[in-house]
Amino acid sequence: MAAIKNYLSAKPIIIVAIVTALSLLGDSMLYIALPIYWESAGLDSLWQVGVLLSINRFIRLPFNPFAGWMYKYISLKSGLIIAILLGGFTTIGYGIFKGFAAWVILRALWGIAWSFFRIGGLSVVAVYAENNKRGSSMGLYNGLYRTGSLVGMLVGGLLIPIIGLSTVSIAFGLLSLLGLPLMLSSKISHVEESPGKIVKRADEKPFIGRAAYKAAIIVSGFLVAMLYQGIVTSTMSSLIEHFYGESISIWNVVVSVTFLSGIIQAVRWTWEPFLGKTVGHWSDRAQGRLPIFIVSLISSALVFGIVSIRLPLGLWIAVTLVMMAGATILSTILDTIALDTAKTANVVTFLTIYSISQDVGAALGPAISYILIQLEAGFKFLYWGGSIILLILAVIWTVLAKRLNTFIKKEIYESY
Repeated sequence: MAAIKNYLSAKPIIIVAIVTALSLLGDSMLYIALPIYWESAGLDSLWQVGVLLSINRFIRLPFNPFAGWMYKYISLKSGLIIAILLGGFTTIGYGIFKGFAAWVILRALWGIAWSFFRIGGLSVVAVYAENNKRGSSMGLYNGLYRTGSLVGMLVGGLLIPIIGLSTVSIAFGLLSLLGLPLMLSSKISHVEESPGKIVKRADEKPFIGRAAYKAAIIVSGFLVAMLYQGIVTSTMSSLIEHFYGESISIWNVVVSVTFLSGIIQAVRWTWEPFLGKTVGHWSDRAQGRLPIFIVSLISSALVFGIVSIRLPLGLWIAVTLVMMAGATILSTILDTIALDTAKTANVVTFLTIYSISQDVGAALGPAISYILIQLEAGFKFLYWGGSIILLILAVIWTVLAKRLNTFIKKEIYESY
């Protein structure tokens, strides 16, 4: 009975994660294909790649508040249906339209779709996750929806050199529309889970609702998204090409830079459902999330910069995979910390702000990257700078963890 109950409570989370994964196919494929095959999209210069990989995130800055406001008046299901339609048709558009102006419009429309996906998805987890399983639910959601990135990068990197960018885009767009009947048949309704109706729980720790704590979450969301979603995702193909050339020989098999980049980044999405859920489960235990988060920040800082060093290919891939594991752990725990805090206030309002901070960081990442990589030591500036940022975040959260521990002890003392 307990297993059935857990499945039923998680089912809406699973459905939304699968629908989101289908819609991510085309977007994720572009991050490894466009830096190499930009001419196939009708682009004139490499700088346009940086703009296109960023514009979808910049458009979410003004649109996220609107999407959050919309979710107060429409059901989560309605908002997610809008997202599916926009995501599917824009991905098909990548295969039909050419030229910078047309692609700016398509990427902007995808940005609007992701606003509905992101806020709606986080709200579904906040509503349906049990209080003592919030971390594992967040890990499950993140892991499942990111399998879309796995398929998009891996299959896209394999097929684009063979059948072309246009054909792959149209195929991925049609696949993403399969999420429509799945969402229409779901039991997610308007009344039961309206996230705007959730109010502060009496058993939540008051400290996590304070301004300094919330600000730390917002800033961390911005920086982690900038480093991993922005810089790493958009520069992986270019970094491999810079070090090892367009064609790489692995065990006497020659593969393209896009395929190798797709494999490396896809490995992360392969372990996401398992590693994310496991880390989330660990963070649900008595010791809390912050100790794991702080250790993960320090560990990630140690390997982030090493990626910008030319090592033997096998060793470089191993270091990069460790860095990707850090991305999984950091994003899972940080998202869960955000959900913990959102439950002390209006869920949609705080998650909207948190999503905006991530979008700003993810949008600035590719733009900063394609400016700096033109310098002689551009990749080193990017990745060693990222290491320093992660260490600074570790110091900030160590201070906050001590303040939270002091607050809890004081609360216990005063209760006697």
